[in-house]
Amino acid sequence: MSGLGVPDRPLVQSTEVGGVRIHALDAGTVRLDGGAMFGVVPKPLWERRIPADERNRIPLALRCLLVEAPDALVLVDAGVGAKESERFRDLYGVENEGAPTRLEDAIRRAGFQPDDIDIVVCTHLHFDHVGGLTVLDENGVARPAFPRARHVVQRGEFEFAHRRNERIRASYVPWNFDPVAEAGLFDFVEGEALVTAGVRVAPTPGHTPHHQSVWIEGGGRTACYLADVCPTTAHLPLPWIMGYDLEPLVTLESKRALWQRALDEDWLLIFEHDPRVAWGSLDPDADRPALRAAGG
Repeated sequence: MSGLGVPDRPLVQSTEVGGVRIHALDAGTVRLDGGAMFGVVPKPLWERRIPADERNRIPLALRCLLVEAPDALVLVDAGVGAKESERFRDLYGVENEGAPTRLEDAIRRAGFQPDDIDIVVCTHLHFDHVGGLTVLDENGVARPAFPRARHVVQRGEFEFAHRRNERIRASYVPWNFDPVAEAGLFDFVEGEALVTAGVRVAPTPGHTPHHQSVWIEGGGRTACYLADVCPTTAHLPLPWIMGYDLEPLVTLESKRALWQRALDEDWLLIFEHDPRVAWGSLDPDADRPALRAAGG
């Protein structure tokens, strides 16, 4: 995939975590306002990391994760999907064309079919993470894209998504997740939970009050799919926090706790939105959070 300011990325990148096979799926690209993505960080600093286009937008990957867990095939997040209008796609610079989207193409490239998915984990319910949970049928009605899969989300996140106040309602689009609930496909969790053998979730609040990250564990090794607690490698420094975050000081403490454990246990960190880097581990010799080695 290539476009203005968007690097070419492989459709699928694969590795193993203690014998558990994982695949980073490139579900496309969106472009969001650079100032909103970096909050109080001055533009001359963040633009060195990810240059903005003429509309001050920066390219961001839609990087989902496919986990070949021992007892289930697990998809983490689902990208933007293909339901939105041309105006929406232009506003957010969406590039995710495929059959029907780039996510499904990536699942097939990894050796599976969308119907093979047993579990979908939702880190939170913003449109760029769960738009692909539903598709439009021939009557223009949204229906679940993974009808045989259980969908895992924090109960508090689902409830929060329905508050519909002016600050958050643009991020939470009901047709992305309400049809999943109406079909009885959500498994709501509260706090840390085992999803299936080798895959667990735990709250990493700040971006939203009930945001969760995902851990893949096997053979004494750990990978952490960070989602929006740290969307790109440029957000590794503790105070580099998105303006989109509802509770930025909570994000800071979530990151502090994560980075300490990531260093102590040598985690593989997976970045959902970095336009170039899929994953890497923290450098124990760096004077502030930085990657030692990265894939992508």
